[in-house]
Amino acid sequence: MTLRAEELAALIKQQKRDLNAIILAHFYQPPEIQDIADFVGDSLQLAIQAAETDADVIVFCGVHFMAESAKILNPGKTVLLPVLQAGCPMADMVTAEKLREWKKEHPGYAVVTYVNSSAEVKAESDICCTSSNALNVVRSLPPDQPILFVPDRNLGSWIKNETGRDMEMWPGYCPIHDQLTAQEVKEQMQRYPEAVVVVHPEVPPEVAELADAIRSTAGILKYVQESPAREFIIGTEEGFFHTLQKHCPDKVFHLARTEFLCEDMKKINLEILAQALKNREHQIEVPEDIRKRAVQSLQRMLAIAP
Repeated sequence: MTLRAEELAALIKQQKRDLNAIILAHFYQPPEIQDIADFVGDSLQLAIQAAETDADVIVFCGVHFMAESAKILNPGKTVLLPVLQAGCPMADMVTAEKLREWKKEHPGYAVVTYVNSSAEVKAESDICCTSSNALNVVRSLPPDQPILFVPDRNLGSWIKNETGRDMEMWPGYCPIHDQLTAQEVKEQMQRYPEAVVVVHPEVPPEVAELADAIRSTAGILKYVQESPAREFIIGTEEGFFHTLQKHCPDKVFHLARTEFLCEDMKKINLEILAQALKNREHQIEVPEDIRKRAVQSLQRMLAIAP
């Protein structure tokens, strides 16, 4: 028998209590998942919640690297990813083996790795960052320290432009953000001439140049809340509109492009979430030798505020 949405929500809440579980959801998740979650945030906020929770079970409504990071930070807890195939193409663009080769080619460089990466890659890194604290992470390193930035070339280019640091970028990218073109943004600016343009730093540099502000998802929300403007063109995944409209119902939002959808972030629904809680699936594990090295780069990241 198929349960209605409200019945599924009630079931999930009961299952969560029975397991002493916490449900963490990324801003890009479907609205019904965001609404049932205990906490909704960006990668940095979710990592902080995962590190601080006293729950026995962490249910991560996001993609694989996020659940993996939660397990790295909480080796004694059960971490569930409702859809094991929910991945991140950007994270798959670099491997630990390739990173080791790159490091050999650049002796003396520090490796700063975007949290959108595998545990094995984090284990080869000096420090991780999110788009929220990337600038401060890089600024925390000695001024003359050259940097290898992995794996997002667009985020790395933005950091280099903002800090003036000596940086080499791995040629990875987010296929969703990287598709946004300057022409698309210009067309939206013509349609909505009063709108403020706010984009995520994963967009290409030529798009970032058109923006009034470049922020992480959490940063976009804060910017919009504090801005006197009433209308915005938003350059990030469409799932974030639910959060923006929920927190800023008096403001108007337009997507920077018509198709701004991450399919991996949309694989979890209420029925799948209920099934995951019922069967305690899918449990994420990280080999201890990798975890011990990866946790250092994550803990250094968490020590640096946005």
